[in-house]
Amino acid sequence: MNDAKRSAKENLIVDAAERVFSVVGFKNAKMENIAAEAGITKVTLYSYFQSKENLYLALTYRGLQLLNDKYYQTIDQYKNSKGIDCVVALIETFMDFCSDNYLYSEALLDYFAMVRSTSAGKDTAKLTEATKESIYYTKLLDIQNLPFKLTVKEIQRGQEDGSIISKIDPMVQTLHGWATVIGYAKVISASGDHATPLFNVSLKDIKQLNLGVARALLGSTQFHSQLETV
Repeated sequence: MNDAKRSAKENLIVDAAERVFSVVGFKNAKMENIAAEAGITKVTLYSYFQSKENLYLALTYRGLQLLNDKYYQTIDQYKNSKGIDCVVALIETFMDFCSDNYLYSEALLDYFAMVRSTSAGKDTAKLTEATKESIYYTKLLDIQNLPFKLTVKEIQRGQEDGSIISKIDPMVQTLHGWATVIGYAKVISASGDHATPLFNVSLKDIKQLNLGVARALLGSTQFHSQLETV
């Protein structure tokens, strides 16, 4: 089988796995269910993906590729705007990505938790054999930092045009923003297609609050002056 046909078959299998994971979750999914959903035998499935974990990493890679593409689209859309406008838009892009793709956001949170717990993959003793053998894990390592790098670059642009305060390192600001929206992402991934208001507060209201706080912190001279006294 040539590379194009094999790639197309792999995509069909990942599509099927995505549907199964969406319904029953990763832990409850069985390879035979995925094979049935893909319309192939279990033997054929294992000839493409040797483990359920490898399939989940393939889905994670697909999700991260989509997120990176959306970041590039946002950056292009705001290339003639102030840096702070682009950074806030990137935060909104991430939150919208989580809302529209709860399974991908859950997979990405799982992946980054694994990265942290294994010292960015250097502590291989904490990695499963299925993970170490997965080509998709290698692919993820290659692009995992791109969303952070793109955000840092836009923060630096905002510092240069004066729309973002320059007293805090751009990577610190990026990681703070990431941490701020992780809770939102966790709510989305846990709720799936059945997201409902929490304590009569809509997720839309939480999203707008996050965006407002982000803009205020990025551009607030008073806030950063207070940090210097802590």
